[in-house]
Amino acid sequence: MPLSHSADPAELSSLAGSIRDQFLVFYSSRDASGALWCPDCIAVDRLVQNTFGPSDGPSALIVYVGQKAEWKSPTNPFRGEPWKVESVPTIIRVQDGARLVDGDIARTLASFLQK
Repeated sequence: MPLSHSADPAELSSLAGSIRDQFLVFYSSRDASGALWCPDCIAVDRLVQNTFGPSDGPSALIVYVGQKAEWKSPTNPFRGEPWKVESVPTIIRVQDGARLVDGDIARTLASFLQK
């Protein structure tokens, strides 16, 4: 299933009980040129696109957490309930809330998907 995208915390919160995607991928937002500001997000972007992008891949929703100043704010809505994201990139498996964070994504994504 192709990747879908959201940057709206209200939209994501309203979907919390009915998310059809198997995984949520929390990323830094993109700037006007389409570039991610977070180096760790840039480092795993190709892997994420290749894993979740194909039509026969697992379904995922990429959630953009904001520009750097927005993300660094302790009041960023993705830092609180129900997501409690502390770092980007973070991948959450919706079924059980398990997560991969930062460098663990590149090292263990394949095995994480099979659990």
